[in-house]
Amino acid sequence: MTDPAPFDPIRGLRVLQEEGVRFVVVGGFAGNVRGAPLNTNDLDICYERSQENMERLVTALRRLQAKLRVAGVDEELPFDLHWRTIESGGSFTFTTEAGEIDVLAFPSGTAGYADLIVKAERFELGDDLAVDVVSLDDLMRMKEASGRTKDRAHLEVLEALRQELRRRG
Repeated sequence: MTDPAPFDPIRGLRVLQEEGVRFVVVGGFAGNVRGAPLNTNDLDICYERSQENMERLVTALRRLQAKLRVAGVDEELPFDLHWRTIESGGSFTFTTEAGEIDVLAFPSGTAGYADLIVKAERFELGDDLAVDVVSLDDLMRMKEASGRTKDRAHLEVLEALRQELRRRG
């Protein structure tokens, strides 16, 4: 198995934006953007599931040289990166030239993009790069629903951030 590319979430987000993909940043990187010092080595997004948007997502993933990432599975396993594949599976993990990117239709504890975009906020992350980032409350809801050990640890950090933000008003 080849070593993954260095984690470059800005590059991944820029390609998604350039292709016009409708998505919300979720996961650890969303916590980082909001000010939480969470360790993360991948970019998680929740994407809108119209055919047009999934076609744009596939174009972006192809530009990033995406390869399916499944633990214990040969990296040369044939995989048809097509919007119908994305539609049928919903959630996938990829290794790309911008590092690891997870594309999620319905993150744990949510009803997907339409649910998360309502309270998402737009963040400027660099020159001509503005992305929607899941709300802190929704991020915590996802972390609680996942039940993973690392997410329980992240919840403590996110709760401290929420309390600090409330103190600041």
